[in-house]
Amino acid sequence: MKNQINRRDFLKMAGLLPLGIAAPRLLHTFGAPSLQGQPKNVIVLIFDAFSAHNISVYGYDRETTPNIARLAKRAIVYHNHYAGGDFTTPGTASLLTGVLPWTNRALQTNTEVEAYYASRNFFGAFQNHYRIAYTHNKWANTLLKQFQHEIDEFIATEKLLQSSYDKIIPQLFKNDDDISSVSWTRNMKIKEEGYAYSLFLSHLYEALQEKKIENLEPLFPRGLPTTGSDNGFTIEQAVDYITGRLISIPQPFAGYFHFLPPHYPYHTSKEFLDAFLNDGYKPMEKPRDIFARKVDKSLPLKRRLYDEYILYCDKEFGKLYNILEKSGVLDNTWLVLTSDHGEMFERGISAHNVDALYQPVIRVPLMIFEPGREIGVDIHQHTSVVDVLPTLTHLAGEKIPDWTEGVILPPFSSIQEIPDRNIHIVRATHIYRHDPITIGTLIQVRENYKLHYYIGYPEVSQDGLVKLFDIESDPEEMVDLAVTKRETTAELLNELKTKLNQADEPYLK
Repeated sequence: MKNQINRRDFLKMAGLLPLGIAAPRLLHTFGAPSLQGQPKNVIVLIFDAFSAHNISVYGYDRETTPNIARLAKRAIVYHNHYAGGDFTTPGTASLLTGVLPWTNRALQTNTEVEAYYASRNFFGAFQNHYRIAYTHNKWANTLLKQFQHEIDEFIATEKLLQSSYDKIIPQLFKNDDDISSVSWTRNMKIKEEGYAYSLFLSHLYEALQEKKIENLEPLFPRGLPTTGSDNGFTIEQAVDYITGRLISIPQPFAGYFHFLPPHYPYHTSKEFLDAFLNDGYKPMEKPRDIFARKVDKSLPLKRRLYDEYILYCDKEFGKLYNILEKSGVLDNTWLVLTSDHGEMFERGISAHNVDALYQPVIRVPLMIFEPGREIGVDIHQHTSVVDVLPTLTHLAGEKIPDWTEGVILPPFSSIQEIPDRNIHIVRATHIYRHDPITIGTLIQVRENYKLHYYIGYPEVSQDGLVKLFDIESDPEEMVDLAVTKRETTAELLNELKTKLNQADEPYLK
C-alpha cells in the first residue's frame, strides 16, 4: 500500500515547522503542488467592543484612527454594518457561524452555539485552508474551544498573556478550567477593595506577579491591558507572534484573531495617555434611557479613556498591516477588520451588554482589504455580520456554506445592489438555549428605518415597547417616530414578529 497524505494533513504537518524548514522537505516528499495559483488566504481581525460610532473613518469628530484612515483609502469600507448582538458571545457566534443568535442560540453570556454549528462555522467552511485562531477574550475562547476540532492551530489564550503563574491552572485542570480559575482568583487575587480569600497567599502572589511585569508598567500608566483575571498583556506581543506565524505557516490559510482592546478596562499605552484631554469635544446631549441602571456622571471620562485606547489599537493595526505587507503575505490575502459589538457612553448607559440597543453598541466597523487594491470603495448599504462568512468563502475559492443567513457583500456579488432586506440584531440574555425568546431586545433595520422592540422586561408594558427611528435623517436616534408613522411601525413590527416566530418555532412546547 502506498503511503499517502491528504492536503489537510499536509497543511497540519507543515504548520508545525517554520516554513523555511517544512516547505522544501514536505513539498518534495509528498509532491504537493506549488503555492502559486492556490486559493487566497483569509485573515479576520477583531478588535473587541470597537464601535463605528467612535472611529474617525466613520465621521467621529475625534481623530481616533489615523492609521486605519490611511489604510482605508485602499479598502472596501462598509459604513452601515451591524453586529449580531451587543456582547461577545452572540456577536462572535454570529460572525463565526454566519447565522444570528436566535438561530445559533448563543444567547447567554459565555455559552456555546447549538451543536449543529459545531462543525458549521468559519473553520469548517475553510476545509482546504490551514485554520489558525487566537483570542484574548475568554468568552470568545469558549466558542473557539467548541470549534477546536475544525482548527489546525489553536493558540491558547495564555500563550500571549504576560508570563503569569496563572498559566498553571489551565494546564493542571484542563477539564475544569472555569471552576479552577474562579477558585484560584478568589484565593490569590486581591480585589479593588483590598481583600482576598487568602490574605497571606494573595500578597505573596501579588509581589511575585509585579516582579514579572515591572519593565512594562511604566509604558502603561493606567495599568497593563487585561481581561480582568490575568497578569495583563500587550497588543504588541500578540501582533508580533501572530504575524510571525502568518509568515511561516503554509498557504492558503484562514486565520481568526480576536484582540480584547479597546474593551474595558481602557488601559491605553503611555504614548496616547491624555491625548484627548481638554480637546473641546462635547458629545450630543441625549435623554436618559429607561434601561439606565443608575446615574453615571463619569460617561465623558469613560468615553475619553476609550477613545485614547482606540489610538493604541489603531497604531498596532497599522504595524500588523505593514509587517504583513512587507513580508508579501498580503499579496495573496483578504484581510478583514471588524468587531463583535460596539460600546456606548450616552443616555446614562456605559459600555455594552445592555438592553438598549442604540447605534453605538451594534454598529461596528467592517473593512475588507483586497489583494492588490489601491483605490478604496465606500459601501453605504446596510450589511450584517452574517454576510461576512459567505462573502469570504466566495472570495477565497471555497464552497459557500448552505447554512448561512447572509448574502455575498457588494461589490463582490453578481447583484450590484443588495435588494431591500431586513437586518436583525438579537439580545436575549435571560433565555435558555432551547426556550422561545420571551424576554429581550430585537432590532430590525430596513432601508432608512430602525425598529426597536423590547419585550418581557419589567421596564416595559405587557405588550412590549416599540420605537422607530429614521437613522438616515436622524442617525443619533433622537426622534421616535413610532406614533407619527404608525403604518410603517406596524408593518416593520409585523415583519419582525414573523421572523421571531420562525426562529422560535423549534423551541415552542
